[in-house]
Amino acid sequence: MPPSYLEDPAFTVAVALAAGVIAQALAHHIRVPGIVVFLLAGVLLGPDGFGIVQPENMGHGLEMLVGLAVAVILFEGGLNLNIGRLRREAKTIRRLITVGAMVTASGGAVLAHLIMGWNWTVSILFGTLVIVTGPTVITPLLRRIRVKKSLQTVLEAEGVLIDPVGAIVAVVALEFVLEGGGTEAAVGLLGIPWRLIVGALIGVVGGLFIGTVLRYEPLVPDGLSNIFTLALVLVLFEVSNAVLPESGIMTVAVAGLVVGNMRTRVQRDLLEFKEQLTVMLVAMLFVLLAADVRLAEVVALGAPAMLTILGLMFIVRPINVWVSSAGSGMSTNERLFMSWLSPRGIVAAAVASLFAQLLVEGGFEGGPELRAMVFLVIAATVVIQGLTGGYVAKALGVSRPTDNGFVVVGARAVARALATVLRDGGQEVVLIDSNASEARRAESEGFTVIFGSADEERVLVRSDVEGRHGFISLTPNADTNLLIGNQVREISRRPQTYVALARGGAGARARRVHHHGHEILFGGAIEMGQWNHRLEQGAATVVWWSLRGPPSEPLGGGSLGPDLKAGHHLIPLAYERNRRVEPVSDAVVFRPGDRVAVLLSGDRPPGLEDRLREAGWVRGEIEAAEAEPVTT
Repeated sequence: MPPSYLEDPAFTVAVALAAGVIAQALAHHIRVPGIVVFLLAGVLLGPDGFGIVQPENMGHGLEMLVGLAVAVILFEGGLNLNIGRLRREAKTIRRLITVGAMVTASGGAVLAHLIMGWNWTVSILFGTLVIVTGPTVITPLLRRIRVKKSLQTVLEAEGVLIDPVGAIVAVVALEFVLEGGGTEAAVGLLGIPWRLIVGALIGVVGGLFIGTVLRYEPLVPDGLSNIFTLALVLVLFEVSNAVLPESGIMTVAVAGLVVGNMRTRVQRDLLEFKEQLTVMLVAMLFVLLAADVRLAEVVALGAPAMLTILGLMFIVRPINVWVSSAGSGMSTNERLFMSWLSPRGIVAAAVASLFAQLLVEGGFEGGPELRAMVFLVIAATVVIQGLTGGYVAKALGVSRPTDNGFVVVGARAVARALATVLRDGGQEVVLIDSNASEARRAESEGFTVIFGSADEERVLVRSDVEGRHGFISLTPNADTNLLIGNQVREISRRPQTYVALARGGAGARARRVHHHGHEILFGGAIEMGQWNHRLEQGAATVVWWSLRGPPSEPLGGGSLGPDLKAGHHLIPLAYERNRRVEPVSDAVVFRPGDRVAVLLSGDRPPGLEDRLREAGWVRGEIEAAEAEPVTT
């Protein structure tokens, strides 16, 4: 007889939580998808292993816990979706979660019936269960694989939005089975679109309410915004379900989308809190749900199960993608990659466990086999597609190119001026800033902006720092710039790092900057606050100058006189050489023919431009023949 504490539901939850978090850390270190380790932990700790985790002792408490956890997970998934990107790919996304869902459900049902030999009732339920993919598996995989932005947007949006669609379809199908068909059950099937619409409407209203409240500091005291949001999300979920059963899952996904696209004063903290909470909940749920599956049931499925999974991967998913992306402008290789990457996640596992329980209680056969099959689909797709996704992306040429563009930390005037020059020169530029008003201003100028703090690894990962040519830390604080640059160096040695120094203040100095392998932006320290003020007041302009004479040190670095050193009346922002534009640093030696974007102050001395010309510089462009040859 097992010890009494093993029958305690609280003990089961606590052990699953601890095991899940430890498994997440282990997965990070060995660089495998977290779900693989979660499933193994659940099996080892469950009844077929050490018998420490006993989910059956939780009864209907497991169903309640799963429901609330899924609500938080999908809300967090919605927070990370960008409406602007969704609009650009709206046609494909809309088809994937409607027509594509029907293709997957139908194809899965046919495969289960023909290969597994199941009756049509269980086969149809299986088809509805494998509709979903899920943000808990798609998003981490895409962060590692780094595919083209348009492709990433489609896959991430499908992962978030297909979960409520698939879950509602599956639950309604189960209700139809349990009620034995009939008129009421048929009406329930017709109500699927209604549940999605009602859920979406409640989500929009609830999301607007949460986002509006979070915008005003007096309403929610500091330190309470995260738990305030969490509480309202759970209430929204339950209220929506009370209004119309099973609509809550759509509500929280849409609410997250709305809140995530409203610039609130606590958005950075909210994203971080929800992301950590989601990791914890996903880890715990997978351990619990995996422990609830018996290995004997999985093994009993045999070879037909693997054939069914291969059919889902190589027949059903490609048909889904080709139908959904018709006329979208997607290339064949992009479609092939989408066809390959469709791992299942927590919602499929959660709904399958619910199905197994309700089918047994309703006197129907096939519930445990159905659950075992879904878990096998999850394990197989995550392992196979997760481990091979990067190689497939490279082979198909859909990976984002490395050595591509710049990340600029800071969105104030000087940072935007530099970013504009780089962007106009054909470089892709992403800005990072934790100031909501500066972030909005940069977005209004057409920049991609990540709202958050650059000293957080997740923010750097979102900016795709590993795939960039350069990383520019341009905050008013030199020590912060050096600290962030060092953190980037710890993540990746790929991008060249540029650090801005402030003139006249304490903090990082040139020797420390060079010691850590960075270059000094603009060729030297500048008076950051003054230049930001000048630009905001329209008292500074960007002018292009070209070098006609011999090689030159950084513009204004003493050659124009001590009173005109770089940082006082001019800043060399970026230079163009061989049709490539890059930031100016203290490592740059200008060559004849180079073009340099110079930021000139409105109060510059009248003789400044004459001194530039005397030093071999010409305003605007020069003909190639005018450039003097380099002498050695």
